[in-house]
Amino acid sequence: MARSTPQQTLQRLRIIVTIQFMGATLGLPLLPLFLEHRGGDPTIIGFIMASFFFAGVISQYFFGHLADKFGRRPILVISLVIYAVASGFYIVPMHASWFILVRIFQGAAAGAFEVASMSAVAALFPEETRGKAMSQILAAQLLGFAVGPMLGAVVTVSQLGWAFFATGVVSLVAAFVTFSVDLGDSAHDPTPLPPISWNPQLIGALGAGCAAGISIGVYEACWTLLMHSHHASTFQIRLSWTVFCLPWVLMSPLGGYIADHWNRRYVATMGVLGGAAFMAIYPHIHNNVVMLIAGSCESIFSVLSVPSISSYLTQGADNREMGRRQGLYTTADTASLAIAASIAGALFAHSPTLPFTIAAITATVLGVASFVTWRRVPGHVTTALTK
Repeated sequence: MARSTPQQTLQRLRIIVTIQFMGATLGLPLLPLFLEHRGGDPTIIGFIMASFFFAGVISQYFFGHLADKFGRRPILVISLVIYAVASGFYIVPMHASWFILVRIFQGAAAGAFEVASMSAVAALFPEETRGKAMSQILAAQLLGFAVGPMLGAVVTVSQLGWAFFATGVVSLVAAFVTFSVDLGDSAHDPTPLPPISWNPQLIGALGAGCAAGISIGVYEACWTLLMHSHHASTFQIRLSWTVFCLPWVLMSPLGGYIADHWNRRYVATMGVLGGAAFMAIYPHIHNNVVMLIAGSCESIFSVLSVPSISSYLTQGADNREMGRRQGLYTTADTASLAIAASIAGALFAHSPTLPFTIAAITATVLGVASFVTWRRVPGHVTTALTK
C-alpha cells in the first residue's frame, strides 16, 4: 500500500471532513419537518434530535481508546461505513420513531470520525507545526457547517431522504480512500496502553472545551429564537450562521500561525473570554445587521484561539494517548453542549437575556480557571520542546 506524507494526509482529511460535516448539516433545517411527515410528534422529534448528541457523549472516549489501541485508520474507516449505512435508512419508508436508532448510529459514527481525524493530525505533525495543521481541520469543519445548511435550502422535504442517501454514498467513497492514508499509526503494539497523563495541559483544555460547548448549546437552542424576536427574516437567520463560519475558514491560517508562534496560554484564554463577552451582549443588540457583524467578530476571536486550545490538548502527550485525550475533549464539549441546549430553551422562555447571561458567566469562570491551570505550562512551543 502506498503511504501518504503528512501533508497529503492532511489535504485528504480536509476534503473528507468538509464533505462529512456538510452532509451532517445538509438536512438539519428541514429534518424536523421530514420527521413530522413520517409521523413524529414534537416529543419524538425532540428525542431524535437529542439522540445524535447523546450517542456522541457516550461513545467518543470509547472510540478514542480503540484508536489508541488498534490504530486510527480502522476507526476512521469503520465510522465512515457506519455513517453511510445509517444514512441509507432515510429513504426507507419507516415511522419517525425508528430514526432514534438511525441518529444514534450517526452520532456515534460522527463522534468516532472526529476523534480519529483530530488525533491523527496531532500524531502526524510535530508540536512546532501542529497548530497550523489543527487549524486547517477546524476550518474544514466550519466550511462544512457553512455550506451544508445553505445547500439544504434548495432541497425539499420530500427530497431530504435522498440527500442523506447521497451523503452516505460519499462516506463510503471516503472510507475506501482512507485505506491508503497514513494516519500516524505505528505497527500494532500488543502491550497495554500507557495511562493518560492528567497534566495541566489536558485539564485546562477540557475546561476551555466545556466553555465552548456551553456557548454552542445556547446558540443551538436560542440563537434563531433571539433573532426571530428581533424580527429577523429567514434569510438573515440563515446568513448569520454563514457569516460566522466564513471568517473562520478564511482566517484559519492565521490562527494556526498564532498557535505555533505566540503564547498559547494568553491566546486561548483571550478566545474563551472574548466569546463570553459576545454572548453577554447579543440579547441587547436589536439591530439585525449589527448582530451579523458581531457574529463575524466573535468568529475571529474563535478562529485565532481554538487552534491554541487544540494544541495544548496534545502538548507533550504520548502517541498512544492522542485518541483518548481527543475523546475526553470531544466528550466534554458535546456533553456541555447537550446540557446547555436542553435547559437554554426554558431559560429563554422565562427571559431572552437569561440563557446568554448565564452562559457568559459560566464560560468566563471556566476561561479563568483554564488560565490558572495553565500557569506553569510553557506557552510557547519552542519553550515547550526544550523542556
